[in-house]
Amino acid sequence: MNISFKAYNIANYLYMQYMPLEANYQSKESLSTAEIDGSDSYSLVKYIHDEIVKSKKSLAIFTETAFEARRLMEEMLWFSPDLKINLLPDWETLPYDHFSPHPDLISERLLTLYQVTQKSFDVVIIPVTTALHLLPPKSYIQQFSFHFSKGQKVDIEAFKNQLTLNGYMNVVRVMAPGEFSVRGSLIDLFPMGSIVPYRLDFFDDEIDSIRTFDVDSQRTLYPVNEIKLLPARECPMDEKSISIFRQNYREHFEGDPSRSSIYKDISKGIPIGGIEWYMPLFFEEMSDIFSYFSDNTIIYKHGNLDLACSHFWHETEKRFRLFAYDAERPILEPQNLLIKPDQFFKSINSYKKFDLKRKEVYEKIPDISIDRKNILPLSKLDNFITDNPKRVFILTDSLGRRETVSELLKLAGIKFKATDDWSSAAGISDQVVLTVSPLHQGYISSQHVVITESELYVNTVRQSRRRHRDKNFSTDAMVRDLSELKEGDPIVHEQYGVGRFKGLFNLDFGEGESEFLLLQYFGEDKLYVPVSNLELISRYSGGPAETAPLHRLGSDQWDKAKKKALRQIHDTAADLLNIYSQRSIKKGYAFKINLQDYERFTDGFPFEETDDQLTAINAVITDMESQKPMDRLICGDVGFGKTEVALRAAFIAANDGKQVAILVPTTLLAEQHYNNFMDRFSDSPIKIAEISRFKSKKNKLSRL
Repeated sequence: MNISFKAYNIANYLYMQYMPLEANYQSKESLSTAEIDGSDSYSLVKYIHDEIVKSKKSLAIFTETAFEARRLMEEMLWFSPDLKINLLPDWETLPYDHFSPHPDLISERLLTLYQVTQKSFDVVIIPVTTALHLLPPKSYIQQFSFHFSKGQKVDIEAFKNQLTLNGYMNVVRVMAPGEFSVRGSLIDLFPMGSIVPYRLDFFDDEIDSIRTFDVDSQRTLYPVNEIKLLPARECPMDEKSISIFRQNYREHFEGDPSRSSIYKDISKGIPIGGIEWYMPLFFEEMSDIFSYFSDNTIIYKHGNLDLACSHFWHETEKRFRLFAYDAERPILEPQNLLIKPDQFFKSINSYKKFDLKRKEVYEKIPDISIDRKNILPLSKLDNFITDNPKRVFILTDSLGRRETVSELLKLAGIKFKATDDWSSAAGISDQVVLTVSPLHQGYISSQHVVITESELYVNTVRQSRRRHRDKNFSTDAMVRDLSELKEGDPIVHEQYGVGRFKGLFNLDFGEGESEFLLLQYFGEDKLYVPVSNLELISRYSGGPAETAPLHRLGSDQWDKAKKKALRQIHDTAADLLNIYSQRSIKKGYAFKINLQDYERFTDGFPFEETDDQLTAINAVITDMESQKPMDRLICGDVGFGKTEVALRAAFIAANDGKQVAILVPTTLLAEQHYNNFMDRFSDSPIKIAEISRFKSKKNKLSRL
């Protein structure tokens, strides 16, 4: 009996050790399930409307990856924009990194934590690796969050002190979340969690108006009645918190703390890069994500959380062993920063849970891809729509892509209705609807079919969606980032002229240390420029860096140079105006584009176009379709895709019956381009020829 009892215990112990962590902590709480109807995001939206919103509960979704969290949020908001969905994003830094997360991420994190504390959300989505991190206590978010409204009486000095206590930085010009600027009765403020900055205009001690403004032009936009002020960082920097940090630092780390730059900087109220990995030292106790949830929160686990947790803990311990013995920058052990996976799954099981199950056998979208080599490239899609009784929604990535697919559908004779979003698409009765959507994959539900570009263009490599760059972005000569400057580089100061960059220095003028750029001018004169005035600095572009002149401070040399340049600019502008006035009178040839042939040709490009490449291609096509003579120069570094722009322009011209000549500087380059063109035009009847000094005169004439 004893032997069999021991054997049973050993077997049970081994099973409990090596079974998945989630299985170790199976909840006794009720688990509601639903079948996936098409896609997970669509099914979740249906469940949320039926079970969460009506019963005034909330849903917490833990995802395996940060990508899945962002995807779910985008797709669910597209299906139902009225849902209050918050994402707690990852820091997007590696454990123990020496730099802090981007301010936009911190802003989004603090907004989500605030919304959760206020219970003003329907869904919160959290990557499981983010959920393992210990968080500031709820009391910190609540204590350092404020509301200000129009007409409210506020002590301006106390307000400025409160902003500083909340971690906001006093700057000359507000550009990013967590910054404020004071100019007389005006206070510019970019609150964390806000997508726009605000300008508060005071009349004595009363807020006379609150308006949003544009960070680039600094112009006011539209009025609002109130703003919400959240803390600027997850680590507080007030006197009490710094005192707690100093005490905890001495308890956790051996040695003389006065020799640690981290200890000295934090003691002075200077936040260091990577301060988030010292967060527990700023509080008497930390919280986990579950302490933010209410009792009526329902949990949904998306993906293999067990594997993600184990991998993240393994990577964190690995990096801890790598950096643990750096005496100048001691680090906390992983268990002081993260929840252990077993504790995480234990906490999950104290809540009611919801799960989505997919049927073992379910209907999938057949092959409906566009076949460019077919006379009817959309024949598969047309047959599928004809044989399918359900409504079909065709989704594209952008408005531009919608227009492209729209032309293809018209050429194929497929009747459809174009809309801008899901609500308008679902509200019409047409069988085929074309609209724009962030959905990554199509599906077949019980009521409709959704087709995305992933199903239409199966052979095209598409990158995961990125945040779109501001369309007003201009790659001018302004130095946007100090990392672009190297010691000795020539630079131009707007007021003092050309000097050389000599590095960054901290100077204290009695109001705390500030960072300055040191510029050296003629005669070794020095000029210190505050980092906040970086917009006054631009790159020197007047020739080789070695031959750049140095101007003398205090002389009129720079003013004379600017006046001379202005005269030359005026003369050049006059010449250009004359040239362009003559060009505007002339008429060029307006090329006609066969969209089906063009799309077939572009399918031969084995990569996804970059944003800049697409911009250049679209600009060239617009020029070719216009009757105005083209006057465009495409610039780009080696390997950045200029040849593809030329290939597409050449195809459009040749396909419209014109002869195209490509001029290159060397014979070798002519041979390389000839091979590239032969490869890309292999499926078209267009003839390609090469002319160089190695070809005979007879051969050249026959080719021409």
